[in-house]
Amino acid sequence: MSAAETVRETPADVVARLRATFRTGRTRDLAWRTGQLTRLRALLTECGDELAEALRADLGKSRKEAYRTEIDFTVREIDHTLERLEAWLEPEPAPVPAVLAGATAHTVQDPLGVVLVIAPWNYPVQLLLAPVVGALAAGNAVVAKPSELAPATSAAVARLLPRYLDTDAVAVVEGAVPETTALLAERFDHVFYTGNGTVGRIVMAAAAKHLTPVTLELGGKSPAFVDRGTDLRTVAARLVSGKFLNAGQTCVAPDYVLTDPETAPALEEALAAAVEGRFGQDPSTSPEYGRIVNERHFDRLVGLLDSGRTVTGGAHDRREKYIAPTVLADVAPDSPVMREEIFGPVLPVVTVDGLDEAIGFINDRDKPLALYAFTHDSSVRERLLTETSSGGVGIGLPLAHLTVSDLPFGGVGESGMGNYHGRYSLETFSHRKAVLDTPLG
Repeated sequence: MSAAETVRETPADVVARLRATFRTGRTRDLAWRTGQLTRLRALLTECGDELAEALRADLGKSRKEAYRTEIDFTVREIDHTLERLEAWLEPEPAPVPAVLAGATAHTVQDPLGVVLVIAPWNYPVQLLLAPVVGALAAGNAVVAKPSELAPATSAAVARLLPRYLDTDAVAVVEGAVPETTALLAERFDHVFYTGNGTVGRIVMAAAAKHLTPVTLELGGKSPAFVDRGTDLRTVAARLVSGKFLNAGQTCVAPDYVLTDPETAPALEEALAAAVEGRFGQDPSTSPEYGRIVNERHFDRLVGLLDSGRTVTGGAHDRREKYIAPTVLADVAPDSPVMREEIFGPVLPVVTVDGLDEAIGFINDRDKPLALYAFTHDSSVRERLLTETSSGGVGIGLPLAHLTVSDLPFGGVGESGMGNYHGRYSLETFSHRKAVLDTPLG
């Protein structure tokens, strides 16, 4: 079946067709799973430049960034899974009580069935295909819904996936709100959504009608605490690298910085120097600096630029959807830039009296997807780990925890529910079934 024919199917037709395939048992076979993953890997390696060009068209991503954060990232996830999948699928024995002497117990990983993966626009290759890796590894049929806000990437994925994967078990449905709404009206066995909390609530409400479990990968305002006495040049370079990747349009980007009033001026100076060191005197000419996805997000972000004193940046061009890497100082906790997830190239620096106030500041707000700490003090690390709640913690380096396939990635509270990557993806897209075998005589 061609991609064009797949598009003409209704969501109900797509789900019914994939469910019929799943019921044949073909997707349960280990060879089918590894074959699909191998084919997906081939797509990424053989068509990487085509995907990179689509990412450039949608987000102004450089080829280097497209490969590093999306294409190669997903290839590594596939390789990690292929190497370990057979071992992960081994039945896990469980002890039985004495009253059941002679019986044996174990658990097995059961595929769920037909799952839906809804991707966002900011990393439209990685955040669509990395969950698909887990869904295929678990032996499911998959409906992949790319983001319409990254139209070039959506079209490329819709064109390429049917060329490489089993079209009876994997389908791509393109479209906007009407198509997504129609998909969510169908009964799936799991829905995996990456995006914002507003849509996450819609997804969860739709899934509840079918008692369908959901994974919600959301976002939030991920804080970075900079302790006094740290090497601010190193801290600033790492903050700039993490914050302004993809022009700040990263769910785990440092959203704001907390530090004390004595450290703030030197940190601000170091951040300005780090921005220039990474992107040059005019970041608009840097091949490694992207663009805002569309005018609506551009206008929203420009509205946040007056929330404090501009340390560096502030320049913007609506026609080019360009906003310079911007650092704001003297930012009040209730300013516009602190009332919403920024999701763009604006980094506010907020001063607090010390660690106690920083912890209180974090805990007074929704639980973030990530928390970052820059400190040499082990007691500061321990207090941040034990006295705050977040999806993950990065000490000394933002974003990097995503690259560790043996770490779960996911949020808590407003920043999401459930997790994935590596074995955790297999667990998310499987049911751990209990088996007790008692002899009859």
